[in-house]
Amino acid sequence: MVLVDTSVLIDFLKGVSNEAVTLFDEVLARQIPYGINYFIYQEVLQGARNQSEFNKLKSYLETIPFYNLPDRKESYEKAAYLNVLCRQSGITVRSTIDLLIVQTVIDNNLYLLHKDTDFVNIAKVVPKLKIYRQSFH
Repeated sequence: MVLVDTSVLIDFLKGVSNEAVTLFDEVLARQIPYGINYFIYQEVLQGARNQSEFNKLKSYLETIPFYNLPDRKESYEKAAYLNVLCRQSGITVRSTIDLLIVQTVIDNNLYLLHKDTDFVNIAKVVPKLKIYRQSFH
């Protein structure tokens, strides 16, 4: 199961060709279960340029399964602690949302498909963060 980050969805929806989109195409072709979380949902929707585009994005995103942070307060505490671990290792995470996305991945035992250097850096410190890089065989 794969959580698809905003960085990949935006490129996919714009028709951009890159390694992350190619991997997402593979996920779709192989019918590998994938989804998003509410943070990704909000980030993609806020990129809409007008009401029509917002409605199209909303309709598309509502067809995708959603993964949640299951432990409410505890999941948010764990996400905050990820930031502490990163800072102790000299890594600055620029986005609270990225930490919540990572915690969603960990809590749901998912792989993260992304195109974002923050996740690369977080994965150096957080071994439970599994990155989707290649085909599942």
